[in-house]
Amino acid sequence: MIRNFWYSGFMLLKTCALGFIIVPQAAWVAARAARLPEASGERTGASGTGPALSVMTLGDSSAAGVGVEHQRDALGGRLAAELAKRFTVRWDIVAKSGGTVRSTTKILRSIPPRKIDFVLIALGVNDSKNGVSLRKWQTGYRKLLDEISDKFDAPQICASGLPPVRHFPILPRPLRTVLGDRAELFDVHLRQIVSTRANTHYIPIDFTLDTTKMARDGFHPGPEIYAQWARLASDVFETSLGDQLP
Repeated sequence: MIRNFWYSGFMLLKTCALGFIIVPQAAWVAARAARLPEASGERTGASGTGPALSVMTLGDSSAAGVGVEHQRDALGGRLAAELAKRFTVRWDIVAKSGGTVRSTTKILRSIPPRKIDFVLIALGVNDSKNGVSLRKWQTGYRKLLDEISDKFDAPQICASGLPPVRHFPILPRPLRTVLGDRAELFDVHLRQIVSTRANTHYIPIDFTLDTTKMARDGFHPGPEIYAQWARLASDVFETSLGDQLP
């Protein structure tokens, strides 16, 4: 706890000290970055054969499939395809570019309660880069997990870690370093949140980042990264079922 406090303070001082550089850099990136749309295609459907299973992919632009053209190649589509090898999967994608923990929780509150077996969350990058305080984000993430558990009858929840932002090719230094440090700090605390909760699992997005497999904006995943991410989530879910698997 003490170590995290001092580390958080150091990160804040570092960010303030570099502010005169990173603010113009952030504006430059915003002006230069390609604006990619969310993936086209249906956001709900059913596929596969076997025992019935309901799945939701929830989150920000990565959950919405930014970086690929169609949902079948995006995170939610690839997850459904992986699970459909063993289950009859009813799948839903609830995601919006720019999504944060707060905005996503608000969207969830408008969805009627029902039974869902597995929820995959992809959130955190926007909160970390937008300057949301760590404490506020932790509180918000816990509330999001509570909302999911209560609304969807205590599903298995898979919380995706934050990606290695410091390696994103679109970001110049020192902006890349500052945003990378914040993302890593948020990720450490996400692990701690998940470790205290039943039926909740953490997926580290720490696989080797081949920048040639990212989307052309240099910020979002391409189809191969989404496929790898979906396989990790599918493996976590199937492991959580254990002997219940057919």
